[in-house]
Amino acid sequence: MKIITACLFFNFITTISFAQKKILLTSPDNNLVFSFKLVNKSMEYSIAFKKKTIVDYSTLSLQFDSDNFDNNFKMHQPVFSDTTEDYDLAVGKTKHVHTHYKEVTIPLEETTSPFRKINLIVRAFNDGLAFRYQFLKQKNISSFILLNENTTFNLKGNPKVHALFLPNYTTSHEGNYSNILFNEVTPDSLMDMPALFEFPQNIYMAITEAELVDYAGMYLLKHNNILVSKLSPLPHQVAIKVKATLPHNSPWRVLLISDRIGDLIESNIITTLNEPCEIKDVSWLKPGKTTFPWWNGNVVPDTINAPGNNFVTNKYYIDFCARNNIEYHTVVEYGLHQWYTDDGVGFQPGPHSDVTTPVPGLDMKQICDYAKSVGVGVRVWVHFYALYPKLDTAFAIFEKWGLKGMMVDFMDRDDQQMVNMQIEILQKAAAHHLHIQFHGAYKPTGLSRTYPNELTREGTRNYEVDKWDDHGLSPDHDIIMPFTRVLAGSTDYHLGGFRAVSQDSFRAQYTRPLVLGTRCHMLAMYVVLENYLQMVCDYPAAYEGQPGFDFIKEIPTTWDETKVIDARVNEYILDARKKNNEWYVGAITNHEKRKINIPLKFLDDGTYTAEIYTDADDVDVNPNHLNFERKNVTRQDSLLFTLASGGGMVMHLKKE
Repeated sequence: MKIITACLFFNFITTISFAQKKILLTSPDNNLVFSFKLVNKSMEYSIAFKKKTIVDYSTLSLQFDSDNFDNNFKMHQPVFSDTTEDYDLAVGKTKHVHTHYKEVTIPLEETTSPFRKINLIVRAFNDGLAFRYQFLKQKNISSFILLNENTTFNLKGNPKVHALFLPNYTTSHEGNYSNILFNEVTPDSLMDMPALFEFPQNIYMAITEAELVDYAGMYLLKHNNILVSKLSPLPHQVAIKVKATLPHNSPWRVLLISDRIGDLIESNIITTLNEPCEIKDVSWLKPGKTTFPWWNGNVVPDTINAPGNNFVTNKYYIDFCARNNIEYHTVVEYGLHQWYTDDGVGFQPGPHSDVTTPVPGLDMKQICDYAKSVGVGVRVWVHFYALYPKLDTAFAIFEKWGLKGMMVDFMDRDDQQMVNMQIEILQKAAAHHLHIQFHGAYKPTGLSRTYPNELTREGTRNYEVDKWDDHGLSPDHDIIMPFTRVLAGSTDYHLGGFRAVSQDSFRAQYTRPLVLGTRCHMLAMYVVLENYLQMVCDYPAAYEGQPGFDFIKEIPTTWDETKVIDARVNEYILDARKKNNEWYVGAITNHEKRKINIPLKFLDDGTYTAEIYTDADDVDVNPNHLNFERKNVTRQDSLLFTLASGGGMVMHLKKE
């Protein structure tokens, strides 16, 4: 439900500001102020938080194929509105979203030919701001070609930057993050989003985008000491970024802003900026946990006869799921050959790749039928370039077999064409009751509200690298995720490695990979990361009978409510997430050992049973060791724990 109050009059200060060609928009709590004006007939804006300027006056301009849209404007009367919106998410970190924002639409028109008209739409929330360009249809102009969108962000001072830098636009977004001062950022180096900027006095701002539809993905680049937007070019050339008919909208340019870092993590701005759910019936959609045997190397017991791409191997994993409350089993590959016929090499599709034809000896319907009989869903891995040419045929066959979803991999692009193809996949998959997990893909932009069958995206370096990188994925990398990539939404991370070792003992293993950090750290990652399709990546014998596995069996993947109890950027985070009447609490730290205090005032009245897993005293020798205790607590209690170096803790709270 959305309630909009349009302002048909200006208050005194706004009237004066408009007379001076300055438009002010404030957040509902008045802490954020967006200021817009025309300077020499060019667009400029600034942003202040609690009376402190964090984005100084910054220019806005657009470069079309014919000429630039950057000056000679006149501004028509802006339209203000005040909106309260309530909506439910089929999948998310929050089930019900209540939001309040103020909006202004600023009509701009060129004073010279071709007299183009564009609206700048700005929304101010208590925890951030967003703006977009609205390209209007008008006489003699029905389409446009965009070469550059020169949105700039003139950051005040010298904030600390937490971001992933990339060599070019062809990327899986799986690199190591940098944590440097803004003046140390190499000029003209491509910066991925979300990027976090940490200002003095603990003011935080993250820049990303929302509702990326029929447009090119956006990056940032420091040029002349100012951040400038850069768009991913269409294939086979470098100049053209967007081709579109009118009317058309750019994605929202989102700035999450607060002096409490937890506000950025809890924020629902990105989904709010997207359209409501397009899928009329979502009763078939089931978030949950899934196996992914590729990670562990398809390990099966020695007693299994002829393991491989066949029924007996998949039955072993399906039975494991049925015993342990794991909703899905994923059919991927065996012996480095995918489950479908393909004459390609290294998982890349060959000229005769066919995702509708399983390899000899693999009956997908038999597997799906058996899994259904024991209450487990089956999903598959597919290469994007093998799937897309046969999209309609493949989805119809997948539904007939009884598949529930798939991982679509190796796109490594976010140009306008790829963005549209991914949305097409979501739309057509929904028609066949299939969920989608994108790998080798760009960040989320909130489309899980519109197409909730998008359960998760990769878009970051994760535990898969432990199969081949002798340095491994460290807890110092893990702790960066909540403050950067996860701000955009659900992220897949290949969780569940149960063979933790010290850094000195780590080595890359393609089969039965090792992991760094403690087992409690791994358990806590299921709470700390937002992911509606969490992986349980290790093999069955690695879990069953092992301390901590009960927590993985119990934890849900979507939430009614999310709270960040305490956090410090790149040091530690303590999250609490609610499902029905139960809470799950998780904390992770970087390489530093530390004590954390957990006040339980987020609980309702009454007594809860707390099941608590903490790092054992000897985790520096055996990081898989943990302590378990059960105790009764209430919201008046406060609990103190010690996190080991690279450690964590988790707690499951059940109301009595």
